[in-house]
Amino acid sequence: MAHLTKRGGLLLAAALLAGTALAGCGGGHRTENGATGVKKAAAPAVPEPAAAPAGLPGMPPLLDPDDVYAADRPNKLSPVVRNFPSRVYVPNTNSNTVSVIDPATYKVVETIPVGVQPQHVVPSWDMKTLWVNNNRGHTLTPIDPATGVAGKPVEVHDPYNLYFTPNGKYAVVMASLDRELVFRDPHTMERKKTVPVSCYGVNHADFSADGRYFVVSCEFSGELLKVDTEKMEVIGQQKLPFQGAMPQDVKISPDGKTFYVADMMAHGMWVLDGERFTTPTLLPTGKGCHGLYISRDSREMYVPNRGEGSVSVFDFAKNKLTKKWWLPDGGSPDMGGVSADGKVLWLSGRYDSEVYAIDTATGAQLARIPVGGGPHGLAVYPQPGRYSLGHTGIFR
Repeated sequence: MAHLTKRGGLLLAAALLAGTALAGCGGGHRTENGATGVKKAAAPAVPEPAAAPAGLPGMPPLLDPDDVYAADRPNKLSPVVRNFPSRVYVPNTNSNTVSVIDPATYKVVETIPVGVQPQHVVPSWDMKTLWVNNNRGHTLTPIDPATGVAGKPVEVHDPYNLYFTPNGKYAVVMASLDRELVFRDPHTMERKKTVPVSCYGVNHADFSADGRYFVVSCEFSGELLKVDTEKMEVIGQQKLPFQGAMPQDVKISPDGKTFYVADMMAHGMWVLDGERFTTPTLLPTGKGCHGLYISRDSREMYVPNRGEGSVSVFDFAKNKLTKKWWLPDGGSPDMGGVSADGKVLWLSGRYDSEVYAIDTATGAQLARIPVGGGPHGLAVYPQPGRYSLGHTGIFR
């Protein structure tokens, strides 16, 4: 800045002093209509509240922002599935078949031959198809849930598990041995993008409430991934703080604030802040903690402990385990789902070639049904909800 002359500096100083004096005396000013009024101090600026981040483009908005499972109330069946017969579809990994159980009679009514090593039966995003994940056969077998008829297998490499983005834009294949997340067309299963991962054994996942990211468990290296749904990129990775950790099923809390990750070697659930993706804490449940299933009223979560033949019950409001149900004569409760009316928890007996039906009010075993060898990710169908995120049935 150019220096001021002596005269200019004196004039400026005088002007500043005069202005200060007028301000200190509450000097008048002209209002818009020309009247002289007293100038008031400006009100402090009120910061605008932070806008909630927009959800994944194309994702149907949540029915209740405080409960991601609000669409899953008892018997609240979509028109798409309302007339489907009620069945339990059980993939038998060692028999290469799917056992179909009528839940009204607790009897196997059909056995469907499928590909090699079927791991999970997965409802499609639009809920019109059940996909059998033939892991070592490198195919998906479609089943029409209206008729129970299996269609022509679709070639998909290493489909250990299958999910769908919340907007229905992509299927996401958990290619466990290939060490890839493969984004595909949800109908044709044409490969769209392959995301290599550095962990081992990607297998289970769940999505954030806004659908913008999902958390993936890596069973064989004891790690978790955080994946940006829209960009289809891994944005976070961490090693679980337990030697020999083997994370399994992943599920988000009803309020969307917490992820729970079952761990069959840590014998409990990891409790994770998905947004910050900080180191989770362990909540012990029982030996071989494996699956996670939400009650129809969003109040509880059923946690099968495969290594000890029990099911722990976690209360979300109380933030603690409140009950433990033991299977008579033991068993190996693994993956499954909840009946449409919420009254029965169905679980596969992984090492016992059987399926368990458990009363969700009392924990009593209602039935123990023989099926094929190595039953795994069974699907109870139909279930309430507007669309499926995959696995054995995550509905919103």
